[in-house]
Amino acid sequence: MNNIKKIGLTALAGSLAAISANAAEMSVSGATLFTYTSEDNTETTGNPMGMKTNLAFTASGEVNGYTVSYMNVTNDRLTGQSSARLSIDMGDIGTVSYDNGSGSGLATIDDKTPTAAEEIWDGLDTSTSGRVGFGSTGVINYVNTVAGITLNAAARKGSATANADGASSASGESSFMDFALTGSGDNFGIEGIAWGVGYGEQEAGQTSALGGDEGDTTNMTVFGNYTVGPVSLGIQQSAEDAGAAGGTNQYALRWGIAFNVNENLAISYGEAETEYAKPGAAHVTEDVEGIAISYTMGSMKIAGNRNEGSNMGGVTGIPGSDSMTEIAVSFAF
Repeated sequence: MNNIKKIGLTALAGSLAAISANAAEMSVSGATLFTYTSEDNTETTGNPMGMKTNLAFTASGEVNGYTVSYMNVTNDRLTGQSSARLSIDMGDIGTVSYDNGSGSGLATIDDKTPTAAEEIWDGLDTSTSGRVGFGSTGVINYVNTVAGITLNAAARKGSATANADGASSASGESSFMDFALTGSGDNFGIEGIAWGVGYGEQEAGQTSALGGDEGDTTNMTVFGNYTVGPVSLGIQQSAEDAGAAGGTNQYALRWGIAFNVNENLAISYGEAETEYAKPGAAHVTEDVEGIAISYTMGSMKIAGNRNEGSNMGGVTGIPGSDSMTEIAVSFAF
């Protein structure tokens, strides 16, 4: 009996040692952002002050020759988990991940124009106008780089639901597949260039009156940025085909320029035009412009931006006009 106990204790100790040897160290980082925001005269600002605190928990370790990583970012503006990712890095084969909101596929290049702070659409009504991608919640993500070109592909079955373990989504609609290809001027022997192209398709599901591929929504985009010295110039063109009969298509063109005055101070300006094209209706063009400035001192950053738009979301006149001014102070720790 004593021998059996000894064998059991030895086996338990060996198991605990194995678990300890394979355990990954968890690290924590974070950032705090304090903002002062002013809306336009058609909206009520109320209390203009706000704060966001992010905490990021990350861990990685080797499992059977592969590097397995886990990331979880909590945001105090949301309830519970805001984003998480579980990844397996298989070296030359690429990295496969399950993503719950950290960013995957086509959504990673929805707007690549240069800016000193926030994008020119930030804080405006219908801020998703002219942008591409079908989200990154509950998706399988694959990333690999070959000959300096990076493929970032994403796919999801069913709705955008962050399911708990052992659970499934009640909705089978909104399945999608998309990808982004990005590279640099080194692919063409030209310094200072960053480029990318992307395409995606989302199933219409049972809500489509047409059914089949005819009701599917497609997104595509292409961008190019050129940096010379302290100046960066960028242009991007995107399109969304609504697919379903009576749907509104979107065609967007945006550009931006950013200038690093010195290693601490940067300023930028950008514009965007998004054409809303609905069959049988007059086309409406949404116009957006924004200016931003930022000053960085170590882990502290002070930034401000002023964004304005007209015909937002394809709505003309005063109801379609919007503007937003924001001053933000952030700390990384």
